[in-house]
Amino acid sequence: MPPRWPREPDRKDPDYRRLDDRMNFAVHVGIFLATNSGLWFVHNLKQAEWPWLVGFNGIWLGLLLIHLIYITLIADYSLKSNG
Repeated sequence: MPPRWPREPDRKDPDYRRLDDRMNFAVHVGIFLATNSGLWFVHNLKQAEWPWLVGFNGIWLGLLLIHLIYITLIADYSLKSNG
C-alpha cells in the first residue's frame, strides 16, 4: 500500500520533500539492483568477457552513495521563510 500524505503535497513542505527524496532514492536503488543483477546474470550465463562490468557497477554504486550522502547529510529540509 503506498504511503498516504495527510495534507496537500507541496515541494515547499520540508517533510514532503524529505519523503519524496527518500522514495526517489529507493527507486534509484531498485533500478540499480535490477539492471546490474540482469547484467551479471547474462554475463555468467553466456560466459561473456565484459571487463567493463565491474567498473560500470562501481561507478554506479559510487553515484548511489553520493545520492545517499546528499539526502541524509547535506540536504536542508528546514522551513525557509521568503521574507
